[in-house]
Amino acid sequence: MKNLTRALAALALLATTVAAQADDAPLAHRIVRVSLPGTVGEGTSGRLIVFAAPASGSEKPEAVDTNPFQPKSVSVAAREVSWIAPGQSVDLDTDGEAFPAGFSTLPPGDYYVQAVLDVGHDYNYSGRHAGDLLSEVTKVKFTPGGTLPVLALSKTVPPTDPWALSPKLPQAVRDALPEARQHAHAEVMESPLLTAFGGRSQVIRAWVLTPPGYDPKGIARYPTVYLTHGFTGGFDRYAGTIAAIWLAMAKKEMPPMIWVLLDESGPTGTHEFADSVNNGPWGQALTTEYIPWLEGRYRMDGKASGRFLNGHSSGGWATLWLQTRYPKIFGGTWSTSPDPSDFRDFTGIDLSAPGANAYRKPDGSENPLVRDKGKVIATFETFAKLERVLGAYGGQLASFEWVFSPRGKDGRPQPMFNRDTGAVDPQVAAYWRAHYDIAERLRTQWPTLKPDLDGKIHVIVGTADTFYLDGPAKLLKETLDGLHARSDIRFLPGKTHFDLYKPGDDGQELLTKIAWEMYRVARPGQER
Repeated sequence: MKNLTRALAALALLATTVAAQADDAPLAHRIVRVSLPGTVGEGTSGRLIVFAAPASGSEKPEAVDTNPFQPKSVSVAAREVSWIAPGQSVDLDTDGEAFPAGFSTLPPGDYYVQAVLDVGHDYNYSGRHAGDLLSEVTKVKFTPGGTLPVLALSKTVPPTDPWALSPKLPQAVRDALPEARQHAHAEVMESPLLTAFGGRSQVIRAWVLTPPGYDPKGIARYPTVYLTHGFTGGFDRYAGTIAAIWLAMAKKEMPPMIWVLLDESGPTGTHEFADSVNNGPWGQALTTEYIPWLEGRYRMDGKASGRFLNGHSSGGWATLWLQTRYPKIFGGTWSTSPDPSDFRDFTGIDLSAPGANAYRKPDGSENPLVRDKGKVIATFETFAKLERVLGAYGGQLASFEWVFSPRGKDGRPQPMFNRDTGAVDPQVAAYWRAHYDIAERLRTQWPTLKPDLDGKIHVIVGTADTFYLDGPAKLLKETLDGLHARSDIRFLPGKTHFDLYKPGDDGQELLTKIAWEMYRVARPGQER
């Protein structure tokens, strides 16, 4: 009897141990098979990305995609595909490269799933782009140990019409587009400097919008505004801007000027017209090649007092950089919500601090990156890790490194911070500060810069900027005030990154004000 009792106790202990080990065992990885139908004409390659979102509501969504303002609401897994031919399939381990965690950790339930093959490796910048391959959105039930259906890349993203306007734009702007197009000219120039740097043909391109009454054979000359876009912008995304500016000039709400709408997008993100060891001498090419070329083709003022800069976000940094780097060329920048101009506050991170960490503050709390109405939407770590899964090229943080970092031994820019731990590389951070910290440049070189730069810096940012860009702007103002420089740094109460240009109901109100401020510099005494 005693032996039987001992045996039963041993069996019970064994069962308990096995159960505990089973509870601690890692969940089986979820593998998704993705196929390229045999009806597709040719093979291809790219970054394969699979998205999964909880199925809520009765209607199937048109797409399953990430949302920067709800970054953890959609699960993402990805891998590189070196080649897939029609009729072939590849497997994606959704617990490999994944965000916010592997798919095996998702609670059981219904999900909408979609696969994308990013053939251009530009998902981080452009999202779904012409030529990318998509599967249908498929409703899937996730169960423990269950299998997932094969996702067929049966659709191709079609080209978009660069002249299609958002239905959200005012009808008057939409109606103005046909006439505005007649005065917008695509100007593309091969750059000898950039071509020599890259070993292949590289061009600078922009839309040149001439004002009403412009006569290419006339005697009148015009001040010129060099405007550039922010992150995700590009050459084919200027239609709304062209129509709105043209309409404002036609109605005499804006002064008659020539607008050059520059493209600063590229395979690595935005090059920001900085002279970079990774992207090439974009600033030099713009100022010594492209601008002189344009001034030989259009009736521009052709002098610093008639050349102005305007840009928002990454474009705001680019124009602020161009003004401070080439102060003799331009007569003033009006930079709105610029990316960090003082690296003591790189969206909350002091890159000069010993032991700086991109993910954590010195007290261990998380570094926020995106906010809305005072609420933190995403942290720096969240943003960085999602970007890493979506791909190595074109993301905002990787784009900074392509502009600011020294080149590594592998030919790529050195990372400013460790993507796993957030630890900032002090040598890379020091390189950033020495070469691209605008406030530091002003502090160390002001006696040389002052004669050509004093009074030319205008920065406008909201106090509730979505990406906390009011912080570095305040440090920039402190620097300029400490130098007793003449400058114009404005903080618009309560405005965010996305409503800054709307002080009132007019979406163009701020740009209209900026245009007249520029015009008064070029044409003193000529009031609105």
